[in-house]
Order: sequence, then C-alpha cells, then structure tokens
Amino acid sequence: MTSQDNIQAAAKALRTAAETGVACGPIRDIVGTETDIEVGYAVQDLNTKTDIEAGRRVSGRKIGITSKAVMEQVGVDQPDFGTLFVDMEYGDGVPIEPGRLLQPRIEGEVALVLEHDLDHGEHSFNDIVRATAYALPSIEIVDSRIAGWNIRIVDTVADNASCGLYVLGGRPVSLADVDLRTIPMRLDIDGELAAEGEGAACLGHPLNAARWLADQMSLRGTPLRAGDVVMTGALGPMKPITTGQTVALDFGPLGTVTTYLESAD
Repeated sequence: MTSQDNIQAAAKALRTAAETGVACGPIRDIVGTETDIEVGYAVQDLNTKTDIEAGRRVSGRKIGITSKAVMEQVGVDQPDFGTLFVDMEYGDGVPIEPGRLLQPRIEGEVALVLEHDLDHGEHSFNDIVRATAYALPSIEIVDSRIAGWNIRIVDTVADNASCGLYVLGGRPVSLADVDLRTIPMRLDIDGELAAEGEGAACLGHPLNAARWLADQMSLRGTPLRAGDVVMTGALGPMKPITTGQTVALDFGPLGTVTTYLESAD
C-alpha cells in the first residue's frame, strides 16, 4: 500500500518540476504502482488543494484518454480527468509566452461551457445537453512534468492528467446548431496538415465524455458547476509543437481557433 509520505513526495516532485522547468522522473517509481489510479488522484488532489490555497482559481475540468488507442497504450479502460485553472486559459490568437511549457503537445477538442450545475450523481445524456450553454472550438496544449513523456496511467493522473494550457475560440455555438458527433477536425502547424479527426473519436460523442466526467465529479464530491469549462477530449492524435510555431484548428461548423508559441528571442 502506498503511504501518505510517498504521495506527498510525489506531489512535491511534480510541483518542483513545474516551478523549476526541469522535468522529474516517473511518479510510479515514488508511489510504487503503475496501475492504481486512485493513488494518482491522491497525488493530483494534494497539488490541486495546494494550488487553490495559493490563490489559483478553478475554471473547469479536462477529460483525457478518450480514445481506445490511448487507453490501450496506458493500460486502462476508462478516461481520466484533471483540473483547469484560469491562468491556464488563453483566447483565440493570443500568443503564449516563453517558459510556460516543458514538453508541449497539441490536441484539437470541443470545449463546453456549462449553464447549470451537474450534481445529480448519475447523469443522463439529456442532462448534459440541458446543462450546456454552448460549445467552443478549442486547443489543449498537453504537457508533462515527467521527463521524456515516460508515463503510465498513475503518472499522468498524478500530473493533473498532463494538463498544460488551453485555448478557446471566441464564437459560442449552441448545441442546437451543430452536431458534435460528426464535426471534422483539422490541425495545421505552420500551415501544414498535422492531424485530422472527428467528433465521434471522443468516446463516440463529446457529450458522452462530458457525461462520464459529470458522474465522476459528483461521485467525488466536487460536481461540475455553472460557468465551468469542460475540455471533452481529443478528436485526433496529439502532435508535438515547439516555440515559434503557429497552430490552427478548423472544426467545420463549430469554427476555428489558433495559437502561437512565442520564442525567447
């Protein structure tokens, strides 16, 4: 059994990596397990609590590992989640300053913004539809505080589901005006096609992912609230990006969103 001392040591290693910009070794080596997801969440929860006590404001949640291929890669049969903070959020076209990321990779996702709380315990698909104010095209810039992305499920869960930053498009779209299951996704880096996908790649429908998250957060006593941003998961493969590169996402009827990683020069 993993001790509280080990959980605290793992949380400290991740905080130190984030503060110094120097990636740490695998968290599984500290906590002694590769597969116990709840140990990973114990580490994540400790750092989330520390961040909130330090004054960071929660803006929502993200869902990760929503494709079957990635589930097989990390050896799980369910997604994971992490916490979003206001200081992680960028608007469409706003450049990202140097030093904010260690090992960034890009994903195209549907973001939902909630109009109502989701605190029913077990939720229906319709509960998610009724609670959603609108959808936005979005970019998640996933990142890892663990050197070389040498991760298993415990590592990524402990590392706040590999959260980095996220970018939101500026044109809200009602769910009545778009079919999220069939929307296309095209990811260009510096004007060249890097990845493609579609809404159905995210657990069959992005709202399925949101439903899973709503149930999980209610179960854990931290339900999704009105105003929360929900990053529902990747619609295609994630791609590495380096400073100086421009990223453009096109989601067809959902719209477009772009970002740029500034160089230190």
